[in-house]
Amino acid sequence: MIEYIEGRWNGFKRLDFQFEGRAATLIVPDEPRKDKKWLYKMEYFDVFPSFEIEMLKRGYYVAHMKNKSRLCPKEDTDMRPRFCELLKAEFGLNEKCLPVGMSCGGMQTVYFAAEYPQYVAAMYIDAPVLNLLSWPLGMGESQKPRLVEFEENIGISIADMLNYRKHPIDYKETLLKSGIPIFMVCGDSDTTVPYNENGKVLSDYFKANNGNLTEIVKKGCDHHPHGLDDYTSLFEFVNKYY
Repeated sequence: MIEYIEGRWNGFKRLDFQFEGRAATLIVPDEPRKDKKWLYKMEYFDVFPSFEIEMLKRGYYVAHMKNKSRLCPKEDTDMRPRFCELLKAEFGLNEKCLPVGMSCGGMQTVYFAAEYPQYVAAMYIDAPVLNLLSWPLGMGESQKPRLVEFEENIGISIADMLNYRKHPIDYKETLLKSGIPIFMVCGDSDTTVPYNENGKVLSDYFKANNGNLTEIVKKGCDHHPHGLDDYTSLFEFVNKYY
């Protein structure tokens, strides 16, 4: 049995514990579903939590594990199956989750779903980082490069990136073949993670290949705010696929 500290998070029970030396959190709904379904908030746990709060009201758990870096070194991706197994063993959670990935969390979601599809029922990504040349390198429309952060956390030189073939978007065929349903929200005026270089590439590919991707493009919206004013379509997506 793991040891945890109990607290509160937006009115719900919060359990904080350690997992393989990293901080982890599980938010417990007041009336859990019998099937113990859950959301995996990949990054920025406390940021733009409106969707997670609404899903908690509907009986879904919400979990998070602290990442080594928001830029998703492979060791972060490879820890996620073990985290899922822990939650299943200790709390009886469903064997599959619904990852929620905002910005860098979208990158993390894509890598996780592509590498370990057996743990992912469906996915919600919001203004996802899918092209590392676009962000954090800032070689396209973005005027907000994070070169030092990239080199420190990924360990690949800028020169090597020109021939890199493991951007999140490079896994679009793998995602398509997996059949994992995707719900994607993007702003068409995103100056940090430009839509044309990231989300639109994934959307166009899925449309051209009859993939299962539902997309909402927010007119005039920059990178923030994440989320939607009306989550009806996302609730319908979750009810259908998870």
